[in-house]
Amino acid sequence: MKFGTKAIHAGIEPDPSTGAIMTPIYQTSTYVQASPGDHKGYEYSRTQNPTRDALQKNIAALENGKHGLCFASGLTAIDAVIKLFQPGDEIIAANDLYGGTYRLFTKIFAKYGLKFHFIGMEDIAGIEKYINDNTKLIWLETPTNPMMNIIDIQGAAAIAKKHDLLLAVDNTFSTPYLQTPLDLGADIVMHSVTKYLAGHSDVVMGALVVKDDQLAEDLAFIQNSSGGTPGPQDSFLVLRGIKTLHLRMQRHCENGKAIAEFLANHPKVDKVYWPGLPTHPNHDIAKTQMQDFGGMISFTLKGNDKAEAFKVMESFQYFSLAESLGGVESLVNHPASMTHASIPYEDRQKIGLTDSLIRLSVGIEDVEDLISDLNQAIGS
Repeated sequence: MKFGTKAIHAGIEPDPSTGAIMTPIYQTSTYVQASPGDHKGYEYSRTQNPTRDALQKNIAALENGKHGLCFASGLTAIDAVIKLFQPGDEIIAANDLYGGTYRLFTKIFAKYGLKFHFIGMEDIAGIEKYINDNTKLIWLETPTNPMMNIIDIQGAAAIAKKHDLLLAVDNTFSTPYLQTPLDLGADIVMHSVTKYLAGHSDVVMGALVVKDDQLAEDLAFIQNSSGGTPGPQDSFLVLRGIKTLHLRMQRHCENGKAIAEFLANHPKVDKVYWPGLPTHPNHDIAKTQMQDFGGMISFTLKGNDKAEAFKVMESFQYFSLAESLGGVESLVNHPASMTHASIPYEDRQKIGLTDSLIRLSVGIEDVEDLISDLNQAIGS
């Protein structure tokens, strides 16, 4: 099956009792058993739910994986991955990543004896010097949030395999429409399903996809034991959203390209961070591992003035100032005070995440209106 066909059909079957083409919302907490242990594959909806099962199969198929697991949020999915490890284990993570991930690693898991190294991974050769006998996982995002750095997944996978480590890739920004990390050697793919997969800013959910049976079993045990699972209504909404993922991503990419090029030529804009620009430092790697370059763009204004950046963000008509990304509507975000506020100021400065950085999630509106909005907000 091609991608668009998978998005609509993979893991989806007509309801056997009625023939309904849409997966029913199985709004139930428990299931009747004929005799103790004699049931139809479902016992309790924290453990299994038919609506969630259909979604998990669908997402696994999109990522060319074997097993999908859905969670109540992206952070709950990450939480499950880190619970695979023991006190004393070490994890190497990119130094440019979602602030919530950083907070989970440093404020929750570090106090239980896990050690995290946050390093630049634009040159993946630097990873090896942080690997020792306690290292168990490499965690990365690509493109990164919010600096839009590109990390060589295949190269990182080769290092992970060489040292018998797991490689996990947060694929939220790219979605499986643009990039399939499992095909490049990753062991775990994570999504904040809240974003592009759901696509309509009405669901909070996370997901993991793997190929390995034992890894899937271990993660499913954590999923059930910790209880951070999504409900059937949210699962239904994501199934509905995924049916148009390929169409939405095409438009996100088209609009993203037009806006990145507009910003790159604007006299008041200093730097534009978007992997599709030939000036992006890892543009060549992006071309090899991505089908297109997405709708996430960060930029700074000349002078790097925080007050001026705030003025711009407060002046939009169509870009709404809000947390999150990946919906059909365009959003603008100030990472330093919103999504990445949990990262210390000094660490933000080291990676270029200044107080004047603006992040755009480019939606699927008519691009002429979006460019006009940017033009009036930034000024001439």
